[in-house]
Amino acid sequence: MTHASVPLAEITRAFGRIGLLSFGGPAAQIALMHRTLVEEKRWMTEDGFLRALSFCMLLPGPEAMQLATYAGWRLRGVPGGVIAGGLFVLPGAVVIATLALLYVAYGTRPDVSAALLGLQAAVIVIVIQALWRLSAKALRGGGDIALALGAFVAIFAFVLPFPLIIAVAAAAGALRADASKETPAATPGAPTRPTVLIGWVAAWLAPLAILWALDQHLLFELAAFFAWLAVVTFGGAYAVLAYMAQEVVQNRGWLDPAAMVDALGLAETTPGPLILVLQFVGQLVGHQAGGVWFGLLAAGLTLWMTFVPCFLWIFAGAPYVETLTARPRLKAALAGVTAAVVGVILNLSLWFAVHVVFDQTAPLTLGPVAVTAPVLASVNPYAIGLIVLCAGLLWRARLSVPAMLAIAAGVGWALGAL
Repeated sequence: MTHASVPLAEITRAFGRIGLLSFGGPAAQIALMHRTLVEEKRWMTEDGFLRALSFCMLLPGPEAMQLATYAGWRLRGVPGGVIAGGLFVLPGAVVIATLALLYVAYGTRPDVSAALLGLQAAVIVIVIQALWRLSAKALRGGGDIALALGAFVAIFAFVLPFPLIIAVAAAAGALRADASKETPAATPGAPTRPTVLIGWVAAWLAPLAILWALDQHLLFELAAFFAWLAVVTFGGAYAVLAYMAQEVVQNRGWLDPAAMVDALGLAETTPGPLILVLQFVGQLVGHQAGGVWFGLLAAGLTLWMTFVPCFLWIFAGAPYVETLTARPRLKAALAGVTAAVVGVILNLSLWFAVHVVFDQTAPLTLGPVAVTAPVLASVNPYAIGLIVLCAGLLWRARLSVPAMLAIAAGVGWALGAL
């Protein structure tokens, strides 16, 4: 399939539909793209799709959005990639912005808070399901289990930074690789012109210079933080959330734990990549500082700093997919990161559960160990009941995530009314 053979209008229609229907997280989104791109449109072969997916999993950021961008690039170069990746994100971004506006307007009402408790309970079940599925794929032996446990202890007990944990896991994974199986480098495709890549880098980082010149301290902090997050977010959305919760709640104090859990719960209800929860967080932080319009500006800035580098990674690396996916050390490094992410998501699961099930927490410090412990007398029995209900709906009744979220919110609201 050549870059000139598919009209941009047809790419727009196909990826517009994918963007509107991409509910359910990365697995469901990738399955939707496979059905559209491989089975229906025949724009990609099965092998080409799998190689592209493997390549996107090597990159920081949301792999499903990057896969859409790569597919668009394969069809019509940079314009096709921008259309495909942009349409994958924009529908969910509009929904997230609307939900954030409603949240800040009505989130403190007792009936809304009760419905949000249902979403919070659902989030715990969703994250536990993601943990189970990932651990089944990622933990293939004692070395992987050791990496996962080490990552959990590092972030849970010692509050070590996520980038350090990922770097150590990648190095440990690479050291386990069998370099004798390294295959000859494949011939790369036509590289993207350097001027295009320089333009994307300049566009991505331009807001930092502008905000610095305008002396906008909070917006500059937000932009710098989300730009950094875009570089180190290996391991999927839930790994990103663990790092973001650590930074946004514990280290920077921008949001409280309840708002962080609410953000993820509402993000689960939207189409597009789950990483759009970053936009919700940015909008809340901006709204607290300067009202509605400042919050929307912060949301747009967060989107820019989070997703522009995704285009950059694809346009820079896409011509080398065959070469990169044939290197055992690179694959082993990614496997090490994935194993460590299991431990990071376990920490995230516990963090969410403690702040949803218990109304109060207290810091517990013993030498270098510092954990957040629940106050047992503050247990919320309604939260426990909702978690059990959500687990039954998702695992026993096998409802879809959107259906389970809707029922959880409705039952939470009903409990609040009673």
